[in-house]
Amino acid sequence: MGKLNVVLLRYLSRDDFRVLVGVEMGMKNHEIVPPSLIASISNLKHGGCNKILRELVKHKLLAYERTKMIQGYRLTNTGYDYLALRTLSSRNVLNSVGNQMGVGKESDIYIVANEEEQQLALKLHRLGRTSFRNLKNKRDYHKHRQKMSWLYLSRLAATKEYAYMKALHDRGFPVPKPADFNRHAVIMELLNGYPLLLYFLDGRSGMPKVMEPSPT
Repeated sequence: MGKLNVVLLRYLSRDDFRVLVGVEMGMKNHEIVPPSLIASISNLKHGGCNKILRELVKHKLLAYERTKMIQGYRLTNTGYDYLALRTLSSRNVLNSVGNQMGVGKESDIYIVANEEEQQLALKLHRLGRTSFRNLKNKRDYHKHRQKMSWLYLSRLAATKEYAYMKALHDRGFPVPKPADFNRHAVIMELLNGYPLLLYFLDGRSGMPKVMEPSPT
């Protein structure tokens, strides 16, 4: 586990994000987005857009792909992370990103903080990992669509999680308080606790207890 590298985020220009959003919008209908379409959506001149595209590929925010039929670009996970983090930061929900606290088949979880230095949990949905390739057959995110990107599926998963969590919290269920979400990212209350594997059922009381660490 480590930190989410957000150092580059502060150095990206407005045009850089216009290009990232252009690729994101183009991926609604294209697996690989042609440079001409990106320039059109971003409302930038082709020469300037191509220069930005090369820089974003260099920093691994975009990936360049070429087939027999088409050549173009697609968003990477890092590029999608940056789009979500920038939006959440502009809403003053997110001010800093700390260490990773969890990783699973479907998500990465980080400790973050807002402007008041209150610690929160950031969950980045990562649908489409190798161990979860049959997700499209098991869930209804795709609504019978034949093709869609894993980034879009992650966005749908985050939207549903936030909606369900808010509904449960508003009705008094013991779930983390949701703070905000954008794209595939959900920010919620950070709760103190222990991993489930450290709990056991006490034979006398029938209540769950935390296993004490063994002496070294």
